[in-house]
Amino acid sequence: MSAPAGLADALWEIPAVDHHAHGVVAFEPTLDEFRGMFSESPDPAQWPHIPTALTYRRAMAELAAFLGCDPGEEGVYAHRLASDFDAYTAGLLRASGTGLLLIDDGYPPVGEGYGWERMGELAGCPARPVMRIERVAEEALGGGFDGFRERVRSEVSSARERGFVGLKTIAAYRTGLDVGPADVDAAREAFRAGGSRLSAKPLLELALWDALEANAADPLPLQVHCGFGDSDLLLPRADPTWLKPAIERYPSTPFVLLHCYPFVREAGWLAHVYGNVWFDLSLTIPHVSRPAEMVRQALELAPASKLLYASDAARTPELYLLAARWWRAALAEVLGAEFPAAEAKRVGAMILRENARRVYRLA
Repeated sequence: MSAPAGLADALWEIPAVDHHAHGVVAFEPTLDEFRGMFSESPDPAQWPHIPTALTYRRAMAELAAFLGCDPGEEGVYAHRLASDFDAYTAGLLRASGTGLLLIDDGYPPVGEGYGWERMGELAGCPARPVMRIERVAEEALGGGFDGFRERVRSEVSSARERGFVGLKTIAAYRTGLDVGPADVDAAREAFRAGGSRLSAKPLLELALWDALEANAADPLPLQVHCGFGDSDLLLPRADPTWLKPAIERYPSTPFVLLHCYPFVREAGWLAHVYGNVWFDLSLTIPHVSRPAEMVRQALELAPASKLLYASDAARTPELYLLAARWWRAALAEVLGAEFPAAEAKRVGAMILRENARRVYRLA
C-alpha cells in the first residue's frame, strides 16, 4: 500500500528529533569498506556480498538520485571520494529534516570520529550528548574498586547538570540483558583480574545497578541497546524482555529501548504494559528492506505516544538521510491507512518529534 497523497510531504514539514545517533568518521574507504558501513557485519569476507542486499541496492539508487551522480554504487562511491568530506556530510545531514541530534558519546571512540558539537554544526541544528555508562566505567578501571564505583556514581549523578540529556548502556553487547542482582564480591574479584574492557558479567552488572541508583533521584532516560547489532553480541540475550526486573525496580526511570529487531513485538509489549518504557526502530530503519512492516509491528500493541524516531546513523553520513526518508515513508504508509490525513500528520509529529521532547525534557 502506498502512502496517501500529500502525507509523506507533510511529514517532511516536521523537524525530527533524532534521539539516538553517532558521529561520523572522516576517512577514504575502499569500496568494500564503503559497503561494510551499510551493514552491521565487521567481517571483511561478508562485505562483497552486501551489493546483493535489497536495502543496499535501494540505498544506492536513492543516493545517486539525491547526489546527481551516475547510478549504482560505483557512481555514489566515486562521488563520495571526490567530495570534501565535511561538505558531503553536511549536505546529507541537512537534507534529513533533523531539528535536534542526541549523540551517543561512546561510539566512535573519542578521537576517531566527530563529537556531538561538530555533528550539530554539520547538521545545522542543536545537538546534545548522551552518556554511555560503559565508557565511564571503563575509564575508571585503572584505580581501586571503591574508586571505580564512586566514579560511575558521581559521573551519572552529575550528568544532567553537565548537559547530558540521557544515559546509554550496551550491556547487550557485553554480557546480555539478563542482568541479575548485583554481586559485589564477584564484581570485586572481576575488577582485580584487570583488563581495559568491561566484559565480566558481575562487574558490568554492578556498574549498571550503581548507575541506575545514582540516576534515580532525578532520572535521565536510559537508552538500552536491544536486538541486532554486530557479531559482538549473542542475539537471544539482547531480547528486551530480559529488562523486566530493572524496569520494575526503577519505575520513575524512563527506559528507551533502541533498535529492537527482531524483537520489535517484544519491545512493543513492554511499551504497552509499562508506563516508563519507550522504544524506537533506529538501526532497524534503515537496514531492513520492509520498514513499514516494522512500524506496523511496533504499533500492534504499543501506543503511538511510546514510539520514537531515530536513525542510529554511525560512521558514514549517508545513513542519516536514508533513515530520514524511509522512516517518513513508512510512517506515511502506515498512519495514512489508519487515520484521517490531519490526524495522521499529528501522530507522525508525535513519533518524529514530540515523544522525544517529552521523554528527554527538551525545550
